Amino acid sequence: MSSFKALWIQGKSQGDLNKNLKYYSEKIKSAAKHNAKLIILPELFLWDYFPITEDKKHFDSAIEIKSDVINHFQLLAKDLKIVLTLPIFEKRAEGIFHNSCLIIENNGEIVGHYRKMHIPDDPGFYEKYYFTPGDLGFTVTKTSVGNLGVLICWDQWFPEAARITALKGADILIYPTAIGWDDNESCKDLPRQALNEEQVEAWTTMMRSHAIANGIYVMAVNRVGKEGHLNFWGHSFLANPYGTLVKQNKTDETVSEVEIDFSKTKECRQTWPFLRDRRIDSYQGLLKYTDEN
Repeated sequence: MSSFKALWIQGKSQGDLNKNLKYYSEKIKSAAKHNAKLIILPELFLWDYFPITEDKKHFDSAIEIKSDVINHFQLLAKDLKIVLTLPIFEKRAEGIFHNSCLIIENNGEIVGHYRKMHIPDDPGFYEKYYFTPGDLGFTVTKTSVGNLGVLICWDQWFPEAARITALKGADILIYPTAIGWDDNESCKDLPRQALNEEQVEAWTTMMRSHAIANGIYVMAVNRVGKEGHLNFWGHSFLANPYGTLVKQNKTDETVSEVEIDFSKTKECRQTWPFLRDRRIDSYQGLLKYTDEN
């Protein structure tokens, strides 16, 4: 498919899994009426962002791939004839959990599975307590709308992840995200609003650079709302292969519609042949933490 309509849902947690399931299901049904072929959801969309604290009770809310919740979304994708990205808190086995994303084809089949590779451990983002690092590598999934490369939140700060996924044939990089401002963060050098704006700008710039460096569409879909001391900042966006922001939200709950045209990727890569001019014979240093000479 050379071009198609995609939608993302910048949503707000309703407080528990069942309420979120109903909330997002209704939004997906409404969004599908716009003839979207692909619908994207935020990271851990069915849950409050529980890694804000370390509490073993949250492990009980993880779901397995073969579960009624996943089956619900499979049937929904099939009924609405949409490709759906489904970021989940995956229970793999007793004591082993992942921050994952499934890709469901428009016939209801699970055709893709990614497990978050880079796991953060910062105040308010204690993900290492909950999630085993991904073991499936950087994956690209062939779908009816194109080859989807899904990475998750903290992955977005690493150019290596974007480059590898692009080289594997992704037509678009999709970043389900849960990122926000921390009320407890010190802001000695800048006023709070200026610090907030600086952080959003850094986040957006990082992913726009992935779009430019790889000549590829990049989509980031964040949540909104206040949860504990975190204020999720939204600002979901689509950048085209030149890094231009095709659309970007603010901090409200919204469903956004965009047109993806892969001819733009071909044009960009012919104009700026960064992939052609890579010196793969000289990049061994990337396999080290620091220069060991």
